Amino acid sequence: IAQLINVVYNLVDRIYIGHIPDVGAQALTGLGLSLPVILLIQAFSALAGMGGAPQASIQLGKGDRNAAEKILGNSVTMLIVFTVILTAGLYLFKTPLLYLFGASDSTIVFAEDYLNIYLVGTVFVMAYQGLNMYISCQGFAKTAMFSVLIGAVLNIGLDPLFIFGLHMGIKGAALATIFSQAVSAVWVVTFLLGKKTGLKIRKCNLRLNSKTAGGILALGISPFIMQSTESLITIVLNRGLQQYGGDLYVGTLTILQSVMQLIVIPVNGFSQGAQPIISYNYGARKIARVRNTFLIALAIIWGFSFVFTGTVLLFPHLFAGMFTSNPQMLDLAVAKLPVFLVGLLIFGVQMTCQSTFMGLGKAKISLFIALWRKVILLIPLAIILPRFFGVDGIYWSEPIADTISALTAGALFFLTVWRKELKFQKEK
Repeated sequence: IAQLINVVYNLVDRIYIGHIPDVGAQALTGLGLSLPVILLIQAFSALAGMGGAPQASIQLGKGDRNAAEKILGNSVTMLIVFTVILTAGLYLFKTPLLYLFGASDSTIVFAEDYLNIYLVGTVFVMAYQGLNMYISCQGFAKTAMFSVLIGAVLNIGLDPLFIFGLHMGIKGAALATIFSQAVSAVWVVTFLLGKKTGLKIRKCNLRLNSKTAGGILALGISPFIMQSTESLITIVLNRGLQQYGGDLYVGTLTILQSVMQLIVIPVNGFSQGAQPIISYNYGARKIARVRNTFLIALAIIWGFSFVFTGTVLLFPHLFAGMFTSNPQMLDLAVAKLPVFLVGLLIFGVQMTCQSTFMGLGKAKISLFIALWRKVILLIPLAIILPRFFGVDGIYWSEPIADTISALTAGALFFLTVWRKELKFQKEK
């Protein structure tokens, strides 16, 4: 539910920005060009958060609360280090990076306006997204959901005020976002310092331990690659669309990826909901519960992705129209949306298997699946196909990669985990 709310959190900026009078299409394109930077920041928060939270949950399952709190403390320190490096580096190199991402002279001003403000809030993104997982991994699902809900409600309310009421345009969207994330971050940190939490941030655990930090990095590298390669994918797609199509095609990609997030973010939420249960029971050697949780998660995740994707394919105009009123951009988005998203019909299989591998602490397999879909399949396809099929080849690269990777993940899970580790057994 928290991630369903997060859909609104992530997309409300784009909906309002796309409807700014006169410059909505260019502003939406500028926001799309900023997306690789935003995804990179989120990737580093996932490196520490998703790399540590499943391990903390496993330690709780074993009854070792001290070890779990040490993991939390090391994650906090890693998030602080990442924040300093990213904020300084991205501020210094944002202009050449945006041109590298596919910006033109007419769109870069909007991208810079957004990032100049958004980067100030890097610390809030890190704290909110990286540490909220440590709330849910303890079983405080409602509290973790409320962390997201606070920011989402604020963002929805502040966006129209700043963008239209105060006439700040895209700058207003960025300001609303970082203010909302700041409130969520304060909520998360306050909870993890308070009396209700089972895992508490303690000063003695903030000092980095090579073994603990290494374990976080080893497991977190998979979600980090999944997020950071999303950034790389966006760069490759934007550059290709700029080369073969122009600004209109680059702007349309923002719409396609936004609609994709309407499906992928809730699916990711369902998988995150299952992961602490899988980790805890795996640590407690309750194998039947792990098996049953996987089956329930698969039914929910695959079912949701199939039904929602099918709805988008049937009514593309309805979904594309949420993000733009520009006739040319709308027509192009409606034409390309069914092609770009058709692979998500079976994407739920990959997400369920990926999350389960993470929950079981199997970092290497999880890492391979992440690399397989994005680095080995999607990026080469996005570069090679347009040479033969023009701009349409870029759009077709996504569903081809999604389909192959989902089938691969399902086969790997069945062969390496289901048949060997999750054999049915009666538990006392």
